[in-house]
Amino acid sequence: MKWQGVNELREKYLSFFESKGHTRLPSFSLIPQGDKSLLLINSGMAPLKKYFLGQAVPPNTRVTTCQKCIRTPDIERVGQTARHGTYFEMLGNFSFGDYFKIEAITWAWEFFTKVLEMPADKLYVSVFENDDEAFEMWTKQIGVAEDHMVRLGREDNFWEHGSGPCGPCSEIYFDRGPEKGCGKPDCHVGCDCDRYVEVWNLVFSQFDSDGNGHYTEMEHKNIDTGMGLERLACVMQGVDNLFEVDTVQNIMKHVCRIAGVTYNENEKVDVALRVITDHIRSTTFMIGDGVMPSNAGRGYVLRRLLRRAARYGRLIGIEKPFLYEVVETVIHENASAYPELEEKKAYIRKIVEEEEKTFAKTIDKGFDMLSGILTQLKSEGKDMVSGEDAFKLSDTYGFPIDLTEEIAAEQGVSVDRDRFAALVEEQRNRAREDYHNKAGSSWAEGGLQIDAPATVFTGYTHNAEEDAKVIAIFRDGEAVDTAAEGEPAVVVLDKTPFYAESGGQIGDSGSVTTPDSTFTVEITSKTENGHYLHLGAMTEGALHVGDTVSAKIDADKRSRTMRNHTAAHLLQAALRTVLGDHVHQAGQLVTDSRCRFDFSHFAAMTHEEIKKVEALVNEKILEAIPVVTQELPIAEARKLGAMALFGEKYGDIVRVVTVGDYSVEFCGGTHADNTAKLGLFRILSESSVASGVRRIEAVTGTGVLELLDSYEETMASAAKAMKLSNTTGLAEHCASLVAENKAKDRQIESLNQKISDAQMAAIFDNAKEINGVKVVSAMLSGTTPQVLRKMGDTIKDMKEPVIAVLASVNGEKGNLVCACSAPARDKGAHAGKIVQRVAAVTGGKGGGKPDSAMAGIGKTYMVDEALMALDGIAAEFLKED
Repeated sequence: MKWQGVNELREKYLSFFESKGHTRLPSFSLIPQGDKSLLLINSGMAPLKKYFLGQAVPPNTRVTTCQKCIRTPDIERVGQTARHGTYFEMLGNFSFGDYFKIEAITWAWEFFTKVLEMPADKLYVSVFENDDEAFEMWTKQIGVAEDHMVRLGREDNFWEHGSGPCGPCSEIYFDRGPEKGCGKPDCHVGCDCDRYVEVWNLVFSQFDSDGNGHYTEMEHKNIDTGMGLERLACVMQGVDNLFEVDTVQNIMKHVCRIAGVTYNENEKVDVALRVITDHIRSTTFMIGDGVMPSNAGRGYVLRRLLRRAARYGRLIGIEKPFLYEVVETVIHENASAYPELEEKKAYIRKIVEEEEKTFAKTIDKGFDMLSGILTQLKSEGKDMVSGEDAFKLSDTYGFPIDLTEEIAAEQGVSVDRDRFAALVEEQRNRAREDYHNKAGSSWAEGGLQIDAPATVFTGYTHNAEEDAKVIAIFRDGEAVDTAAEGEPAVVVLDKTPFYAESGGQIGDSGSVTTPDSTFTVEITSKTENGHYLHLGAMTEGALHVGDTVSAKIDADKRSRTMRNHTAAHLLQAALRTVLGDHVHQAGQLVTDSRCRFDFSHFAAMTHEEIKKVEALVNEKILEAIPVVTQELPIAEARKLGAMALFGEKYGDIVRVVTVGDYSVEFCGGTHADNTAKLGLFRILSESSVASGVRRIEAVTGTGVLELLDSYEETMASAAKAMKLSNTTGLAEHCASLVAENKAKDRQIESLNQKISDAQMAAIFDNAKEINGVKVVSAMLSGTTPQVLRKMGDTIKDMKEPVIAVLASVNGEKGNLVCACSAPARDKGAHAGKIVQRVAAVTGGKGGGKPDSAMAGIGKTYMVDEALMALDGIAAEFLKED
């Protein structure tokens, strides 16, 4: 067999199965669509689950894919070994009730021995111990020698996840030769050594399990195969692990150039290189599919991978942000199979760069925290960093344990590695449990079963259909024949003008009527199989399956929604013009009342930027540009520069919406046919949604007029409250009131100072001296927290040694202020710790800095007791002269 690259192998596999009547589907997004059981797509089968369960109709009963996958339950192992990785591609061929075992087996053997020219004597096959049928197919029909066959038990060769489709499987292994083995005389397929590598798994889904050990033979059996592309490349390229295959090695070489290091010369350096290489592959594809760094869900997975890669960069001497540069190589190596990465290159680079910058600040905080821990340990005479502290540094600040140990060792301090390892294992077990729980439940979902062709949507050109037919009615999830007056229901038609909610645009509302009945549609959605669901209630008469009906949308609501949707396209183009090409849609909601648009950007927009964007959109509206929609082959649409939405799955033919030469986007929504119909555009607000994601809310057309009316009403109300006859002098009057209030504030501040000075003199009349420090306490009922704080500021600035605790109760709430002058602090006084102890007497909490701190009073009736405790508490802190 000859050496073949990753990209060549991927194409050969997909082309081979296309020649066997399979439809090639592009990789699905890493973000599961309509599947809440998974955080990220983790297998080739996962996005096809809906077809196996009959929840959706596949484009063909034979399908082949190369699916992007992410798995992270053992993230800490990545880099430590050359076997583990978080990102991989899974090749697969699938049959949905079409062919079965003999075809799957025959084609697998043909692909390996004929297409890739693998030596047959290097291939070994395992089957489930009870699957005599598969054993005979391999030995008698394919001709595999029995000494190259092995029967394995349920754990190895029976695919099952809870209830649902399951069955035996057959795996093909490649013998890498005795030099890669363990040397044991009984080394064989299934041994833990590196000699026999499992390359391809063929799953024969022939049973339906109830999850309790009962299996029913399925009438329509399925095939689900999976082969790791990188693992296949290892075999074909004669290398030991995924980090040495061509595309991955090219990424690693880029990292090596930046760091000035070489792979396979130092184990610690190799670990870092493997971590960085794997994680930048994962993060590039995750961001390309629309995942954003965050502190929860898949966003947290992304952030953790990025930060882990960045911190390992520091371990090999890379102090500056660098991962965003490596993104270029990741995209270059994968562009032939995933051209969308090239389209989103600027966006992906920007996200990675900003996250690296943020992490640089975070890891500096980690250094500060570790420095503080080491200082405290020395002061306490201890010489070990606790496992809890080491874990917090690792988990919260991205500090690798090796770096913690290295810095600690420089100061003669060790790290409780055993406790740290236990905490890591606890976290890993929680992650695995969550992972397996999700995987086990991923077959449990169902949906409405509709035995009819997909609904024909006519709403691009029609607002009504006069002869639609009712093909199904559902109530409480169950199919019924009739919807009676007053009942909520879901009505399915054979054709409809109602737009179903998708792509961020709300669904239409309106009515479905017969001469004797009216069904009011409140929401419209659709199923995976393209059946439009009209959700609403019978407001008059009854509706029956088979009825011919008139379906009419709320045309005014649709028109307003169309204006806002077209505005969203103009807005994205304007944002990219003003802010840069890194701007991409991160979500949107287009309704009849407003347009809400989320986009990638890393800082709040300035007032000037907002006004520029607003002006650009209004400029295009006034130019009265025709809005053209057309259906094109996806390759042709991409050549036009059409922008795609993250996470959306597109077919071979796509709908493209073009606004002159200003905006070109893939879009299935409804739009105004000319920008002039938008009337006007006004931005209501610009805000943050998440790290790196901003949100603009805007209105168009009559929405702008309504906005102006509301402004007018607000100004009129303000004028009336200020006893003005009209709004003409409103601004001047407001400015005058603000100036007047500022003058009063200065007056109040002056009075508070006088009160503070007057009370201060009385406070020290009862001062006690403890170890050369004046200790005073006072109850100042009715005094505001601001006055208390001002008195504390005066005390902490005193030149003589003083500790003071002042209390005030207003109604049911009370506050304590503790202040310590510099001479008192030199003797051991600490305001934060003292006020914490005093407040605890009342059941209150608080704390703060050594010089000044505040606390809340718990039980107000215990204030006197708390103040009396001050002398004893202060004495514990003060050193004797």
